[in-house]
Amino acid sequence: MLEKLAKARNLSKANNAIKRLISERGESNAVSMADDVVNNYHKLAKDQHIPFFTYLFEKLNPQADVVLKAAQNFAAESNARNYIRLQKASESPRQEFFRRLNRASQGTAAVVQMRRDLLQILEKKPELTAVDFDMRHLLSSWFNPGFLKMHRVDWKSPAEVLEKLIQHEAVHAIDGWDDLRRRLQPDRRCFAFFHPQLPSEPLIFVEVALLPEIPTVITPLVDKRAETVDQPSQYKVAVFYSISNCESGLRGVSMGNFLIKRVAVQLHAEFPGIKTFVTLSPIPGFMDWVSAGAHLGEDVPVERLKPNIKIARDQALATLKLDTHPWTEKLSSGWHPDLASEKEKAALLCLVSIYLGLGSTGRNGNPVAKFHMGNGAKLHLVNWAGDLSRKGLRQSAGLMVNYLYDLGSVEENHEKFANGEITYSRTVGRLMAP
Repeated sequence: MLEKLAKARNLSKANNAIKRLISERGESNAVSMADDVVNNYHKLAKDQHIPFFTYLFEKLNPQADVVLKAAQNFAAESNARNYIRLQKASESPRQEFFRRLNRASQGTAAVVQMRRDLLQILEKKPELTAVDFDMRHLLSSWFNPGFLKMHRVDWKSPAEVLEKLIQHEAVHAIDGWDDLRRRLQPDRRCFAFFHPQLPSEPLIFVEVALLPEIPTVITPLVDKRAETVDQPSQYKVAVFYSISNCESGLRGVSMGNFLIKRVAVQLHAEFPGIKTFVTLSPIPGFMDWVSAGAHLGEDVPVERLKPNIKIARDQALATLKLDTHPWTEKLSSGWHPDLASEKEKAALLCLVSIYLGLGSTGRNGNPVAKFHMGNGAKLHLVNWAGDLSRKGLRQSAGLMVNYLYDLGSVEENHEKFANGEITYSRTVGRLMAP
C-alpha cells in the first residue's frame, strides 16, 4: 500500500513539474525547473511511463479551434502575419516543453532516454505516436549531422567508448577485447559520430577494412587472428563491413548515410591510393522472402518483372522446393553452400539479384539495401558463401553483397533511387535470368 502511494506521489510530482515548466514565462528559473522534471521522471517506475506520456499527449495538444481559425485566415489571405500565426497555432506545446526540458543540466540525454522509453510502449499505446512525432522532429534537428563530430576510435580511445563498441556492435559481434584490438589495427578503421552534449557516447559507428582488393567473404575481416596488412601502399579498397547504431532513442534520426560519406572523404585524403569504396553487407530477410514465394509487392512496378525474369524466378523457386521442404528443415538436414548443387546455386543467385535489384525500393525491400542504395551506392556484386555463420546461413543462405560507393556518382544514384530506380551492375543483371 505504501509503495502504491509513493508511486502515485511520484507521478503527481512529475506531472506538476511538467505544468510548471511549460507555464513559466521567464527564463530565470528555466534550468532548475527543467532539472526538476528530469529528476522526477527518473523516480518513476517503468509501469508509470504510460501515464506520464499519456499526460503529455492529452494535456499538450494544439487547440483545434485555434488551429482551424488560423488556417482559415491563412487560406483567405496568405500573408506573412497569417503564416506565422498558423505556425504558432499548429505547433504542439509538447515541442516547446521538450525544448525547455533540453535546458536541464543533462537535458539532451534525458530527452533521448525518454524517447527510448516511449518507443518500448508505442505498440501498446499507438495514440502516443503523436508524442513520438514531436520528439523525433526535435531530435532530428538537435542531432543534425552538421552538429555532430566525427572522430576516429582507436585503441587509445577512452575505455568507456571502447566498451560501447563491444556492447552495440549489431552486425558482427565483437568477441571481447582481443577481437576489438584486431579491429582497431593499422589496416582497420573505426569512426563514430558524437554529439557535443554527449561527448562519451558514440551515437553510430562504422568499421572499415583497408585491403588490396574487394572482399567476397566476411570471415577474414572479422577474424581476430587474421594477419595485419601493414603497408599502406597495399591499401586499394576501403570496405565498410559493419555499421551500428548505439542509441535506440534516436531511431529514425538519419545519421549513418552522412557518416559513411564523411569517412570515405577522409580515407581518400589519408590514402590517395584508395580508389574503391565498397561494403560487404548481409542480406537479412532474404530467405524469409524466398520462403514466402518471392513476391515483389504491389508497390514495385509490374514492368520490372519482365517475362524472362518471371520465368527465371518461378524456375528457381521450383528448384529449391521450399514449399515442401522448408528452409529451416534444409539447414537442420545439413544444407551448406559447399554442398549445394549448381542448380541450387544458380537459383539462389537469381532470386537474390531479383530481390535486391528489383524490389529494394518497395516498402518491404531489404533494409540494408535501402540504406546503402538510398545513400547513392550501386548494387555491385553478389557473393556466394560470403557468410557461413549460423545467422548468415539462416537469413541469406550464406550470400553477401558488395555495394559500391563511387564518390562521383553517389548523388546521381541517390536521386535515381529516390525516384524508384535501382542502379546495379551488369554482373548482377545477368544473374536475374541466367
